[in-house]
Amino acid sequence: MTMTPVQTLITVLALALGTALTRALPPLLFPDGKKHPKIIDELTPLIPPAVIGLLVVYSLKSIDLSSAARWLPELIAISVTAAVHLWRRNMILTIAAGTLVYMLLIQFVFA
Repeated sequence: MTMTPVQTLITVLALALGTALTRALPPLLFPDGKKHPKIIDELTPLIPPAVIGLLVVYSLKSIDLSSAARWLPELIAISVTAAVHLWRRNMILTIAAGTLVYMLLIQFVFA
C-alpha cells in the first residue's frame, strides 16, 4: 500500500507531534522543585525491570525448540546479557552487549 503525499505529511506530522508531546509534557507536569505525586515516586524504580521483562517475554514468545540452532542463540545471548548486568549493573551496556552477541550469533554463527 502506497500513501499519497498528503497521507505521508499527516503521518509525519502526527509522529512529530507525538514525539514532541512525550518530550515536553513531563517537565511541564513535574517541574524541578515541585514535589511529585507519591505514585510516580513509587513506580519510577519499577519501570526499567518491567520494560526488560517485557522485552524478554516478547523476544522468547515465538522461540522454536525443534533444534538447538533455533534456541541456542537466544540462550547464549540471555546468558551474556545476565552476566554483563551482574558484572557492571549498567543498563545501556547490558542491552548493547546482549543485542550485539545475539546479532553476531544469528548472522555469523547460526546463519
